[in-house]
Amino acid sequence: MAAMRTAVIGLLGPCEVTGPKQTTGLAGPRQRALLALLALDPGTVVTQPRLIMALWGERPPRTAVRTLQSHVARVRHALENCGIPDAVVTRGPGYALTIDRTEIDVHRFEDLLRQAREEQSAQRFAAALALWRGEALADVGEDEGLAAERERLDAMRLAACEDLWELRLATGDHRAGTGELARLVAANPLRERLIGLLMLALYRSGRQAEALEQYQRAYTRLSDELGLEPGTPLKELQLAILRRDNGLDLPKATSTAPAQLPAMAGHFSGRDPELAALRGWEQGESIVVISGPAGVGKTALAVRWAHEVRERFPDGQLFLDLRGHDPDAALSASEVLTHALRALGIPADRVPAGMEPQAALFRSLIERRRLLLVLDNAGTADQVVPLVPANSGSALVVTSRGQLSALAVQHAVRAVELDVLTPIDASELLARILGAARVDREPEAAAALTELCGRLPLALRIAAAKLAARPRQRIGDLVAELSGDDRLDVLSVPGDSQGIRGVFGTAYHALSEPAAHLFRALGLHPGVSFVPHLAASLAGVSLGRVRRSIDELAAAHLITEIEPGRYGFHDLIRLYARELAVHDDSALDRLFDWYRAVSAATNTALSPTRTRIVPAIEHAPESLPFPAEAAAAVSFLDSERANLVPVVNYAMEHGRLRVVCELTYLLAGFFGRRGSGADRITICRLGVDAAARLGDSTLEGLMRSALGVAYIGGRRYPEALEALAEALPLARAGDDRRDEGHVHNNMAVAYAGLRRFDEAAVCFERALELHSRNDPAAVAVALNNVGYAQAQAGQSDTGKLSRALVLARETGNVPLEAAVLHSLGLAYRNGGDYSKALEALRSSAHTFRRIGDLHEVPGVLADVGATLLSLGDHDGALAQFTEARTLSLERGDHHVESIVLGHLGQTYLAMGDLDAARENLNLAMVLRRSLPDTHEEAQLRRLLAELSTAGSGTCGPPAEAAGANPRRR
Repeated sequence: MAAMRTAVIGLLGPCEVTGPKQTTGLAGPRQRALLALLALDPGTVVTQPRLIMALWGERPPRTAVRTLQSHVARVRHALENCGIPDAVVTRGPGYALTIDRTEIDVHRFEDLLRQAREEQSAQRFAAALALWRGEALADVGEDEGLAAERERLDAMRLAACEDLWELRLATGDHRAGTGELARLVAANPLRERLIGLLMLALYRSGRQAEALEQYQRAYTRLSDELGLEPGTPLKELQLAILRRDNGLDLPKATSTAPAQLPAMAGHFSGRDPELAALRGWEQGESIVVISGPAGVGKTALAVRWAHEVRERFPDGQLFLDLRGHDPDAALSASEVLTHALRALGIPADRVPAGMEPQAALFRSLIERRRLLLVLDNAGTADQVVPLVPANSGSALVVTSRGQLSALAVQHAVRAVELDVLTPIDASELLARILGAARVDREPEAAAALTELCGRLPLALRIAAAKLAARPRQRIGDLVAELSGDDRLDVLSVPGDSQGIRGVFGTAYHALSEPAAHLFRALGLHPGVSFVPHLAASLAGVSLGRVRRSIDELAAAHLITEIEPGRYGFHDLIRLYARELAVHDDSALDRLFDWYRAVSAATNTALSPTRTRIVPAIEHAPESLPFPAEAAAAVSFLDSERANLVPVVNYAMEHGRLRVVCELTYLLAGFFGRRGSGADRITICRLGVDAAARLGDSTLEGLMRSALGVAYIGGRRYPEALEALAEALPLARAGDDRRDEGHVHNNMAVAYAGLRRFDEAAVCFERALELHSRNDPAAVAVALNNVGYAQAQAGQSDTGKLSRALVLARETGNVPLEAAVLHSLGLAYRNGGDYSKALEALRSSAHTFRRIGDLHEVPGVLADVGATLLSLGDHDGALAQFTEARTLSLERGDHHVESIVLGHLGQTYLAMGDLDAARENLNLAMVLRRSLPDTHEEAQLRRLLAELSTAGSGTCGPPAEAAGANPRRR
């Protein structure tokens, strides 16, 4: 049957049709009867004879069939005008309506009644009755079948009214009932159930005489009109009213105020900001939701605050464990209300059936009370909503592993989200349990213990309990146990229901299957964070589907959004996820394929000509988490940087040796753009090891060359030359001369870093010779490096650099263009052409900024400042040096920072500000001692010597450039 969600056929009143275009009635009773007969049984064929009988009775005209067809056509036309085409179809001997039954008010009324009776829901009864617009089937003619249907519907409507008012009276709505029930009784004076409801409403409103008068009227009517007496229920109600039977009254609570708060957790520590937020609770904010991961101390915080403020709620404190973390054991909303009503003194046999009457009674009981409700371990908002106080004097505190965002849609909610303890609070908790003296004897071990427990209160309590049970055990011994592969086992307790694994298990088992599958898949990820695109690849589902599972995991606090669009695990939850992870080859392939795809896209965006390794990716991701352009790719890998070493190491551990080599090669451009560090060197060492195990000499040569470049990036030039010397014979043995050229080029950069410019020039020339045969981009690199080495040596020849600039622009290599401009600026400065030097250097800095290569910018700015200093523009130089220092601090480049501080010291010395000069030069020397560079240290010593004999008002030539310009391959 075709569902048409925007169509509504109304039969509970005048017959009408509402569609997406308009609402209309039908002309003539026969067309309305035709539509009514079809709508009363949608999807079922109504035969022509049945329709003819309904429209004309037992004596139809001879033209009845043709006229019926005309009526059908007109009904179809009316439906089409409303925007409901093809709703009436011809099938065999008759016609059928293809609109879904839920779009016909008669069937919707019946469905709502059935649900209302199942749930004992006054709201659903009211919704069902609200569908009526008058008398049912009021204008469809006099067909006997339709008349019988009209009587059936009227009877259902009246019974629904009775059911509704029975529920309302059970919840104390008797005063409103006196008027409405009197109207219903006047329209149905022989309906005994209605009369009884009116009598009860009047009696509860303090109108006993009027209630008895209603009985007398009913007695007289039944006797006079039918010769009958009222039935037993009505007679018993009359007697109860006469006797003022207590059973007729609404249930009342006992006068004793409940005091159900459990004892506060021992050795509570920290949570000052959260307690301050709770203490700021004011009237009007009736709900506080404390959320957080399993074991973080939500219940302890809620109970502590509840004890603090219990005097503000003199009518009692309720505490209910909703067991929401276990779907099989979780209390339903009706069960929660039953417990609450019983706690308020309602006898079990007086608790109404059904959630709505229970909720109404609960609200009536606490309307004028100041009550504190603590609902612990809520699983869903549905468990909580019925207990939200309607009055401002009561408060509801809810703890949940989920955020229960649905509550905030309709209510004022103060959300308090718990994370793990701070290091100080975690140490304090440990000291309170073990005693300060024991912790003070092993402060380092105690600090390590808090971190191994992830600063999770439950884990800390378990660890401390183990130590408390063994007063002679050293804290360091437990730290050693926790440092192994079985940390969750160590943090278990007998039976494990309250151990870390058991608590995490309750959160995991409450997940939907897609979310549970994703949780297990994420257990494979060795990194510290992940994005939805990786999660989708790991789970083998679309990005749209995985986002729903991610939201579910985040709502359950099994993962945390550590920054927009990036998620992470708590340390112990990560261990639990890894236990559940299935380490099959396909799952690992999806993990490594995603990182290879991301790295390959970044490599292509940065250096389209770097194609020595092109991975064959079987499980290509649905989409990349960044646009296919350099700045976005580098920015994304910035956010992934902490994951790169773990992922490559993970590939090594699982024997994916070629994956290790591919990632090493593909990530080189990113590290070149962002600056090398220990992580790059680690990855390259893994690449060398993997290639050696594979026995692939060409690949090993590429990996050793990459390691040499990584050492150069870290200014570890002797180690770089050692690695490159091992790469050179492997490159020569291969069939691609470019590899050998790259090794010579990189060796030249290392020699230049050691200021061995003659040897650098030889290597650069050899690289140029090898590359000139087949690689214009590599030629440009070699030309720039030769020119840069010459400029560093004080030469001013720009010939090679001019050629390099042309080639860089012809090949579209923007980063190389920026580097050549830097080299040209230095050469022009050496030749005394300061105007061209500043133009080239500023253009270089601008280009590096434009492409997002901020690693190179501080060095170029330092050279701009040094050029301005040579021109005597002290203010301009200071501005450039200050910006260069800020950028070098942001990037953690202490080598450049030391050089820039030297420039600042020299500038202040030239300006006569000896105190500022001394401060900057001393800071530069402190940094330089941690990063040895004999040439730079000699420059600083010369400036410090000038400072000590300052008085002549002069200073030496500018310190040399800070840039690490030479391009490595």
